[in-house]
Amino acid sequence: MRRRSGQGGKTGRPGTGSVESVLDELYATPPSDFVSRREEHAAAARTAGRKEDARLIHAARRPTLAAWAANLLAHSQPEESRRFLELGQSLREAHRTLDAAGLRELSAQRRRIVAALSRQAAQLADEAGHRLSQGAQREVESTLRAVLADPDAADRWSGGRLEVSLSPPSEFPSDTAPAESATPEPAPRKEPARTGTKDELAERRRKRQEELVRAEQEAERAAEQLRDTQARQADAEALLRRTDEEHDRAREAVSAAEEGLRAAREDLDRTGRERLDAEEGARAATKAVTGAEREARAAARRVDRLVTRVR
Repeated sequence: MRRRSGQGGKTGRPGTGSVESVLDELYATPPSDFVSRREEHAAAARTAGRKEDARLIHAARRPTLAAWAANLLAHSQPEESRRFLELGQSLREAHRTLDAAGLRELSAQRRRIVAALSRQAAQLADEAGHRLSQGAQREVESTLRAVLADPDAADRWSGGRLEVSLSPPSEFPSDTAPAESATPEPAPRKEPARTGTKDELAERRRKRQEELVRAEQEAERAAEQLRDTQARQADAEALLRRTDEEHDRAREAVSAAEEGLRAAREDLDRTGRERLDAEEGARAATKAVTGAEREARAAARRVDRLVTRVR
């Protein structure tokens, strides 16, 4: 079984571990934080030039809430997980050898341990801030029963990276153990019919239970998708509010600039008129100075003539 990393959640800076350790961390991370944490790790790997690592990390799919709780159980309870896997091996062996006594004893252990571990998974999820619904807890129980019944399911769960819940195979025996004797006593004439009817009812119940589990899984995935969509909608609305505020500020700045431009144009017109008036005054003053200079020269000449006559 894969090495466990203890309690789920964020551990360390993005990009500081191997791909395996990053994936172990991701699948022990609550689903609500999975995507953002995955993108942080993928971005860190790309920045470090590890393109293949970034691709593998980005390819990780977010688990359902029930699958995450099962992953959290595998990560957080390594000793209990090991014993549970050993129980599954023993139960499958008893089923293959038709060891009726052993199968009854192991089936009783199975019921107790599945119930106990599913409660542990729910408690771990609750401690991490995510309470499991009844449907999600039934999915955890279904996964644990699949781990006991199917070696492939056991390998997948022991890896701690389930994306969805698992369902036990239909051919695995139910919690009801077979009879003690391998050679059954002769049955009454109508017993086969009753047994067949019971088998049919049990098969229908099993199919309905499987349909219920699948429907609950789909409902859980749809609920998570709805939560993601609502989160994206909230982000979009927040962005819209920010852009509206920025637009209002820009419009106010434009209005202020337009008002300033009008005032500047009025000042330009006023100073233009004043400049024309000043130019006219300057021309008149220049003309007056020229006339005064002529008169002054003429007066000086008259004075010179009078002085000459007096002498």
